[in-house]
Parts: sequence; structure tokens; C-alpha cells
Amino acid sequence: MGRPSLFLALCACVSLLGGLTFGYELAVISGALLPLQLDFGLSCSEQELLVGSLLLGALLASLVGGLLIDRYGRKQAILGSNLVLLAGSLSLSLASSLTWLVLGRSVAGFAISLSSMACCIYVSELVGPRQRGVLVSLYEAGITVGILLSYALNYALAGALWGWRHMFGWATAPALLQSLSLLLLPPGTVDAAAHRDLIPLQGGEATKLGLGRPRYSFLDLFRTRDNMRGRTMVGLGLVLFQQLTGQPNVLCYASTIFHSVGFRGASSAVLASVGLGAVKVAATLTAMGLVDRAGRRALLIAGCALMALSVSGIGLVSFAVPMASGPSCLAMPNATRLSGFPGDSGLPSGLAPPLQPMTDQSPGRPVLSTSEETKPRPGAGDPTALPLPALSIVPAAPASPAPEHALLHWTALVCMMLFVSAFSFSFGPVTWLVLSEVYPVEIRGRAFAFCNSFNWAANLFISLSFLDLIGAIGLSWTFLLYGLTAVFGLGFIYLFVPETKGQSLTEIDQQFQKRRFALSFGHRQSSAGIQYSRIEVSAAS
Repeated sequence: MGRPSLFLALCACVSLLGGLTFGYELAVISGALLPLQLDFGLSCSEQELLVGSLLLGALLASLVGGLLIDRYGRKQAILGSNLVLLAGSLSLSLASSLTWLVLGRSVAGFAISLSSMACCIYVSELVGPRQRGVLVSLYEAGITVGILLSYALNYALAGALWGWRHMFGWATAPALLQSLSLLLLPPGTVDAAAHRDLIPLQGGEATKLGLGRPRYSFLDLFRTRDNMRGRTMVGLGLVLFQQLTGQPNVLCYASTIFHSVGFRGASSAVLASVGLGAVKVAATLTAMGLVDRAGRRALLIAGCALMALSVSGIGLVSFAVPMASGPSCLAMPNATRLSGFPGDSGLPSGLAPPLQPMTDQSPGRPVLSTSEETKPRPGAGDPTALPLPALSIVPAAPASPAPEHALLHWTALVCMMLFVSAFSFSFGPVTWLVLSEVYPVEIRGRAFAFCNSFNWAANLFISLSFLDLIGAIGLSWTFLLYGLTAVFGLGFIYLFVPETKGQSLTEIDQQFQKRRFALSFGHRQSSAGIQYSRIEVSAAS
């Protein structure tokens, strides 16, 4: 009786620790950047290069990682990525020049991007339908916890001698614990279904695991064979709408909105980071509890609708209460310190550090700036969230808000909280969960990586176009445009994204092959006609 519980606990550890490593590595730069600037005399462009180098490694992993995952296996890919992360962390901790810092960040970016993809796929293949949603979503929760943990360690180590070296070094701790958990688990390959003992049969004939399995090339993702084109449309649609709704850029104004309702100086930045981080953790935990009950599709629809309303609300409020914005590259390091924040975390006072992934990966993002400030980044899973330099968003003058505007300021704050919550229980964890379910096992790694690369590219596009868009149509209309995009995303989810809760990966694959999902607008198909049989499968090596 204890073995299934131990097995699920180990799977939970792998998912949680993988997300924690991802989130920590993303956010640790927010506390390390200021002391690095002081020790190495980094210019704004050098800071941009250092923070953005993580993106270079992550992009490379999204291009080649899928092949590694499919060829060598999910478990081996995670273990290999942890070894790569160890090398990157050593490079960062022992670095004596900008070159070694950039190299270390690039290597770390490659490692966490590869791990985020492999982790979601590995866990989804090992566990049954009833646990899959919770355990894969746990990766997203781990990302947010890792980000908050990095804030805490940055705070504790900010005043220590060579504190930034210790900040980078601690990233190896959760990776090592994850590796120990993996050694006690079986490989997550095509034979993973054998651990559940039952497989669906078609036409009353047993399909032996590993025998007669189809082979797929990368180009099959765009062909009608087994409805692969439809699956790719679902995957790309989710990752693109995840970014095009503007989540990374909306969070840039978190500190400004907190400032507008009366929180000044350090309290504004602390609330924007820790406060919204706590909201994200609570919302992700809520998603974990509902994803296998309400279903993936229901959470996506509810979250996307709430995101459309809340971001449009921020846009409407900003018509009446304009929020100033402007680029700045502050030459003096002390100008960006959080005055009154003991130990000085090195976080910029005008903008909170990134809060999410992934995924986004999370299962998790791109570069934008000429400033030390880091922009919030979603989610492997997101398993793919990334804090990068961003053009600073300068809060309005610190004058107290007029009484007639106080209600509007608080309305904007509520809308911001709703937006963060909606993303965190919908697109944040569910996108990467669906991606780990809809593709055949033979091409799952490459397909996941392909969609992940579009996630990074879309995030880059949204970030780089943000200030140009504000200059062209204004901040209010920019937020309203994001709201309209969320409405289109809602229509896409309703029409094309299937409900996969409670179904085995084999059943999901079979129904996609029969194209039932496209005809049913996402309603779950009955499995009454699918036969099951107990089979004997030899242990996978």
C-alpha cells in the first residue's frame, strides 16, 4: 500500500523541485545584478547582455531540446540538464569577468529550459489521469515558490561579502534534490504506461507497448496524419494567446498601481513583488485543486474571460487617471536601491522582479531594456518565464491621489490582482499540462519544444513592441488591445481546445486520431466503446 504513495510523492518532488529550480534561476538575477554592477562596473548594455544571456541559452534549448528528450528519454534529459545547471552555477559562482558571467547564465538558461520541458512530459507520462493535472500543475507552483525563495535569499545575502556568488550557487540545491528523487523513479519513456497496467485496445486486438508504434518526423506536425496539424494548432494557439494577452507587460505597471493607491517607496516594490507573488501562489494552488475536477478547458475559459475583463478595466481606469511611463537608464547604482529595505535586495524601486514562467515552464522570457530593472515574466512552464532588463516604468509623481481618483486607483489595483490570479489558474499551469497530453509519445518532446520556442519568440515580440505600442496608441488603448486579444483567445479555446481531464494519454491520442475533439468543440468523448485488457509487460530498462 505504501509503494503507490511513495511513487506519487517522488513524482511530486520531481515536479515541484524542477519548478523551484526554474523560478529561482529566473529571479536570482534581480538581487545579484546590483552588486555585480558595483563589482564589475557594468554599463546598461552589459547588464542587458548579462540578464538576456539566459534567454539565449533557453532559446537554444527550445530548438534542440525536443530531439534530446525524444532520443535519450525524459529522465535522462532532466538528469543531464541538472549536470549542465551545475556547470553553469559553478561558472557564475567563480566568475571573475563578464565573459564568464554571460557564459554561466547562458548555460543555466539552456539547462532550465530543457528541464522544464522534460519535467512536464515525464510526470504526465508516469502518473494516471486522476493525478496528472495536479502533479504537472505543481511545476507551476514550484516556479512561483522558487521566485519568492530567491527574493528571500537575495535579501539575506545582500549585505554579505561576495553575496552574489552564494546567490548563484544555491540554485544547485533543488536540482540536486530533484536528481536524487529521479534515481528512485523509472524512465519516462514509451513504456511508462506499463506502470498503470491497463492500456486501451482498438478493434479488440491488443496493441503491444513498444511494438508497431508509428514513427513521426518533425514535418508531421504540420500534416493531417493522425490529426497532427490540429494538435499543433491547439499547442501554438495556447502559447501564443498566453503571451499576446500582454501578461508580461501588464505586470510592468504593478508597482505603479500600488504606488497610485498610496504605497510609497520600498513598500510599493515589496508589495508588487511579494504581494503579487503570494496571489500567484494562491491562484496556482487553486488551479491544482480544480484542474482534475472542473477540467483544463473550464479553467482556460474562466481565466481568459477574467483576464479580458480585468486588463480592460485597467485600460479604462487609465483613461481617467493617466499613469506616466518613460524609458530610463540610471547610471548611478544607488538611484535604483530600495531605500529603507534592510540589506537592500538590489531590486529597482520602480518595478517588481518577475513573478512567473513556464512553462511557462511552465512550464516560463525576453530582453527589453536599457535599465537594471527586471520585468515580470510568466510561466514551463510557464515553464519558460525569464526576467530580463526592461525599460523602466517610472511611477507618477508621489503626490497623494485626489479624492475623486482614489476609487479608480483602488479599482485598478483590484483589476491587477484579478488579472494575475486569472493567468495563474488558467494559462500559467494549464497550457503546459495540455501540451504534455495532446501529442503522441513518439514526438512529444519535439512537439513540446517547438511550441515552447514560439512561447519565447512571442514573449520577445510582445516585450519589444510594448513601448512602441504605447507611443503609437497610448497606454489605455494598449491595455484595451490586450483585452480584445483575450476575447479572441476565449473564442479559440471554446472552439478548438479539447477537454482532456480523466483520460489516459492513449485515449487522448486515439480520439485526436479520430478527430472527435474537433467535431465536439472540446466536450469529452465517452470511453464506453474502448476496451481494456490486462497485459504483461516486461520491465523497461
